[in-house]
Amino acid sequence: MAFEKEDTDCIPCTSIFDEMIDRTGTLAIKTDYAERLHVPSDAIPMWVADMDFRAPACVNDAIAERARHGIYGYSDVSAQYRESVRNWYATRHAWNFDVCNIVTVPGVVFGIYTSIRALTRPGDAVLISRPVYYPFSRAIQDLDRVLVNSPLVLQNGRYEIDFDDLESKIATKHVKVYILCSPHNPVGRVWSREELERIADICIRHHVYLLSDEIHADFVFDGHRHLPIASLSPEIADLTITCTAPSKTFNLAGLQVSNLIISNRTIAQKVRDAIKRTGYSQPNVIGLIACQAAYEKGAPWLDALLSYIQANIDYTAERVALDLPGVRLIRPEGTYLLWLDMSGLELSPDEVKQKLENDCKVWFDHGSMFGPEGENFQRMNIACPRSLLERAMNQMKEGLYR
Repeated sequence: MAFEKEDTDCIPCTSIFDEMIDRTGTLAIKTDYAERLHVPSDAIPMWVADMDFRAPACVNDAIAERARHGIYGYSDVSAQYRESVRNWYATRHAWNFDVCNIVTVPGVVFGIYTSIRALTRPGDAVLISRPVYYPFSRAIQDLDRVLVNSPLVLQNGRYEIDFDDLESKIATKHVKVYILCSPHNPVGRVWSREELERIADICIRHHVYLLSDEIHADFVFDGHRHLPIASLSPEIADLTITCTAPSKTFNLAGLQVSNLIISNRTIAQKVRDAIKRTGYSQPNVIGLIACQAAYEKGAPWLDALLSYIQANIDYTAERVALDLPGVRLIRPEGTYLLWLDMSGLELSPDEVKQKLENDCKVWFDHGSMFGPEGENFQRMNIACPRSLLERAMNQMKEGLYR
């Protein structure tokens, strides 16, 4: 099925994101599983990283059209689908790659697990830089690999990579794979060209494979630019598996479709073989339809969304500075996730958690999930209508200081 190209005359107004949508009773883990997760049912859910906005109309229309056909048999990736993925990255990120480099999987986390299986053996070392997206640690440990951590360093309100520590640990721990989060979840860094070039140089010199989780690539703010690390040179591309998906960008996580970009044909075949051994074969047809429609027609919607989220970030920063003494916002350069330093409250991490959930009635992801380095932090998802964000900030202002 082919879709029309994006209609630039149909650019949505940012006010569409003001609509409050009740997600309860929709099997959404964000709203429907508070009791199971031991969180008060009336706490505002601002934790898991999906958005409280409807997917763009072009996506919903494409899904509805496919549903009218009424047959959901075995399906597979089309040439048009591959072109839509390539064209998106060429247009939005100036990254050109062969459509044959695309390996479609049900999710980025699935892709990370599968890639680790393909590139390493039990007992091999895999390096991460915490605090970082917690499934990285889980994948390494679940697969009986050795977790090596080169922690990020917080300096003057901004996280940096300790390159000396990174290279030393790669060399002395005999690291096989480095998992990079770019843009970084949860600290919000958008790595500069210079930083990415240093990472690439280290990986090339030590022949370390790079898994680059770039699922948040489309959420970049304040003059920053996302640069796919595999686009830097053929040498680093030859060592890299880039993990991408439309799921964050267009709020499609439940449709389970992601794309690994792998230019090294030998690595790609190893990954395909590892996928086969999981028992996974044909992807979700609705996910394919949604991804293609989003990449072909969703750019105007995304541009409006980025303006809305930038305004939400600015609003939250102002409210934190004015109303929440002892709380410091680590200003994000990318993602729609805010990293809040709560150490100035002079409360234990458990006391902060209890106050947020029981006194403030807000539900965040607790920083310790992302490693011990995040113990005094909270991750806050602000991809929601402004009225909900205002309510959350008001409740924090009132509840934190009781």
